[in-house]
Amino acid sequence: MSAPVPTRRRRRRRGSAPAPEGRGAVVYDLAGSGTPVVLLHGLGHRRQTWYPVMRELAGAHRLLAPDLPGFGASDAPPPGARYDVASLADTVQRMCSELGLERPHLAGNSLGGALALELGARGFAASVTAFSPAGFAPAATHAGLRLLAAGARAAGRVPEPVRVAAATSPPARAIARRVLRGDPASPAAAHLAFDATLVGADSPFVRLVPRIASYRFASPVPCPVTIAWGDRDRLLPPSGAPRALRRIPHARLVTLLGCGHIPMADAPHLVAAEIARTVSTAEHLAAG
Repeated sequence: MSAPVPTRRRRRRRGSAPAPEGRGAVVYDLAGSGTPVVLLHGLGHRRQTWYPVMRELAGAHRLLAPDLPGFGASDAPPPGARYDVASLADTVQRMCSELGLERPHLAGNSLGGALALELGARGFAASVTAFSPAGFAPAATHAGLRLLAAGARAAGRVPEPVRVAAATSPPARAIARRVLRGDPASPAAAHLAFDATLVGADSPFVRLVPRIASYRFASPVPCPVTIAWGDRDRLLPPSGAPRALRRIPHARLVTLLGCGHIPMADAPHLVAAEIARTVSTAEHLAAG
């Protein structure tokens, strides 16, 4: 039987994990019990994207799903403060330590996958499961991300009602379905649209996109690692997977058939199974 979905009232603690230097509160959900697993979302997303996976894992794991600073219900760092992959990793590490989660297992998608690997490289993670992680894209994709950053800055100067109307138009919805879902025609993707409120002037999304566009991951990761990529990922293409394997040679490489850039939405059972398998492997190795 599946565990209940975490809710805003169920075991969520707001404000108990302040970001450093007075940067505001980081909101998160805690659910389940057992081996600790931290779930990190991607750029422009929020912790609720992990709820279907949490249903699958809560019976055997203590799960922490935060809203990264600037997204969901978490406060953004103030203007001028450091705001990049390293600073986000610092925040996640500090929050885990304050909650008593020492060397948890980490799983992340896109930006969250990069954060999980960065923390693994620091020796903070017992294992890492990264889904379409940032930091391994070919040069053409990084060039596209730089164009996206420029476009986001330009869109931020457009009045929000105009941006929202454009993003919810049929052509824009069709693009969103194709970019973000493995099967654009699935009923679950029918009402999908880009969130135009994310690209306001100096918004967290606009501030972070240039950092992600220039980010490369190139550090050794001592713990067990799984790199999983959807074969229909059109945002960060699967061509990044072999590059990830070259940089982390001991990683287990998995292809998620039929999945796009956000596999938690396309196949939460597959995502949960890969996390559970990585955790089990790490626990077995640790036991000797």
